[in-house]
Formats: sequence, structure tokens, C-alpha cells
Amino acid sequence: MSEIKIEIDKGSGFCFGVTTAIKKAEEELAEGQKLYCLGDIVHNGMEVERLSERGLITIDHEQLKTLHHAKVLLRAHGEPPETYEIARQNDIEIIDATCPVVLQLQKRIKKKYNENPDAQLVIFGKNGHAEVLGLVGQTQGHAIVIEKFEDVKRLDFSRDIYLYSQTTKSLDEFHRIIDYIQQHIAPTAEFKSFDTICRQVANRMPNIADFASRHDLILFVSGRKSSNGKVLFNECKSVNPNSHQIERAQEIDMQWLDGVKTIGICGATSTPKWLMEECRDYILSHK
Repeated sequence: MSEIKIEIDKGSGFCFGVTTAIKKAEEELAEGQKLYCLGDIVHNGMEVERLSERGLITIDHEQLKTLHHAKVLLRAHGEPPETYEIARQNDIEIIDATCPVVLQLQKRIKKKYNENPDAQLVIFGKNGHAEVLGLVGQTQGHAIVIEKFEDVKRLDFSRDIYLYSQTTKSLDEFHRIIDYIQQHIAPTAEFKSFDTICRQVANRMPNIADFASRHDLILFVSGRKSSNGKVLFNECKSVNPNSHQIERAQEIDMQWLDGVKTIGICGATSTPKWLMEECRDYILSHK
């Protein structure tokens, strides 16, 4: 076992939006400010724990309604308009860490909804996901969410359809949905699709596939709540069946290492670098 090589994927780890949100939280906490965060700052339990030890208090939307004269951080996923309205009424100072890519998408959806409120505004995304709730909120709740390719069949093809995507969804599946709508849309209806998938995330797919193919064993470190984590882990597994998703180093089964010469450690856009390093150190100390 002494010959085992371990490589941490340089392309894995926090995306730009998450890095910015965490930096903003750390800056506020360093000044000794009391800071609340609306929802988990990132879909990674270990990172949430680390920041809560520094004083970050995670609250939900119900708790936000009862909060007054406080400072609240909005994470990278973004929020619907009513969140800002509650903050205004309750004299809450907002530290807005909404990812610029998400913010741009919210504006586009809101503009399209105001121009054509009777059209079907369709969002390819995960129902109930924080980012999707923020997007649907731009349309006063009228947008239709489709989670997977099969759901596209529920649309009314005799009416205008404008299709958007949650920023972290699969590009391939998005294109399958576009093809289906193009084939079925009525000649009298308008169909437009807007590719709103974040390239920083989309480009990770081919990169992570290449990384997974180079190793005997893949340890994919990610919170199980992460949408992006699910997509990337499935990509790893399709290229390398000997891939395991773990949330923390303690979940590593040392028997996985039998007969293995190279291990690749990678993760989602919500996986901190320190956590991947911790997994590497765990293996080295247990060999």
C-alpha cells in the first residue's frame, strides 16, 4: 500500500459565487458582528459547521419573519423578491452574496415575465431548490419547473414557451428538452430557450470525467444535499465505476483501497478544499 498515489483535483472545490459568499461571511464575523445566514451558506455540512463555530447563525424563512434590526447574509443561490420585502419591513440589513450569474438570470426572467405574463416561463431545475425558489419568485409564482426530461411533456405546446435553466443543471439534458420542445411546439406559438447554465460549473463535467478516468479509485467529497454534487458524482461513476461519494473522511472504508495504486479525490462546487485535503490526510495516516 505504500506506493499509493493520491491526487486532489485542481478543478474541484468552491465556485466563484460560493467563494464570495464565504469571504463576505468571514469578513463580517472577523469584525465581531452578529451575523445571520438565510439557509445553509453552502450545501456542505462540514463547512456550515466550521462557520457556525465562528459565529454564523443559520436561520430559515420563518425565523427571518420574526427577526428585527439584524444583519442577514443572502447566500449565492439568491432569493425571491418577498425576502427583500420582509427585510425592509423588519429593518434588516442585507448582505447580498447572490452569485452574479444567478442575479443576471433573475433579472432576465423578471423582464420576460413582465413583457409576456401569459406565456409559459419554464425553468429546468430542482423543485424547492433555493435558487429555483428565487427564480420562480420573479414571476409571482407562475413559472413552471421541470425537473427532468420526462416533465417536458406536460407543457402546453399551443402556447408560447420561454425556457431557462437553473445555473447548475446538466447541459446535455437541457439540450434534449430544447429538441423536444422544438419538435412539438405549434407553428402559431413562439419558443425561445436561454442557456443560463453556469459555464464554470458546466465545464467541470468534461474535466471531472477526464480526472475520474485517470485513477483506480475515486473519492467524491460532497454534501448529499448538493444538486451539483449529484450531477458530477454520476459523471464520475459513469466513467469510473469504482467511485464513492463521501461527506467526510471518516466515511472512507479502507477496504476500498485494496489493490489500488492511484486515488483521485474530487468534489462539487460546494466542497471546500480543506475537506478534500482532510480525506487525503486520513488515508495517509491510516495506511
